[in-house]
Amino acid sequence: MPLESSMGLEPIKPVPTDGAHGHDDSLAIIEPLCAVFRRALKEEGLKYTPERARILDTIIEFDGLFEADQLLDALKAKGYSVSKATVYRTLKLLESCSIVQQVLFDRDQSHYQLAFGKQGNTLIIHVDTGEVETLELPELIALRDQICNARGLKAQGHKLQIFVIADDS
Repeated sequence: MPLESSMGLEPIKPVPTDGAHGHDDSLAIIEPLCAVFRRALKEEGLKYTPERARILDTIIEFDGLFEADQLLDALKAKGYSVSKATVYRTLKLLESCSIVQQVLFDRDQSHYQLAFGKQGNTLIIHVDTGEVETLELPELIALRDQICNARGLKAQGHKLQIFVIADDS
């Protein structure tokens, strides 16, 4: 499979319509993440290199949170030669175009997760165990949208992290 044909498909926002042309605004348009990343890189005057493509493909294969070192190890296990600096720079680029997001819950290590196409991201982070729960909360999305609408804004997503410890009472 060519590097350019990453199959990490995620929904993107539909083009708004007034409904007069029979368009269903609830249907999402599907676009490969590599196309989203290419466009973001081009806007920054950067190239979509084979190394960046391999990093994105490897991230798509992860389920949930991952660390940069895990990503580097996975790339090396596939036989790819990518420097740690390239991994970190690419993670920053992917973060800047909202394909991945950094999840901070440990002072020693940053964690990341695939975020593109998600309406919102709510995490409960167990500080004492390192366990992370991802919550789907339509009520929170509705409240977020209500707050934005009242201010004439359109939400592009959200990130809420709740840090908890076990209650020994």
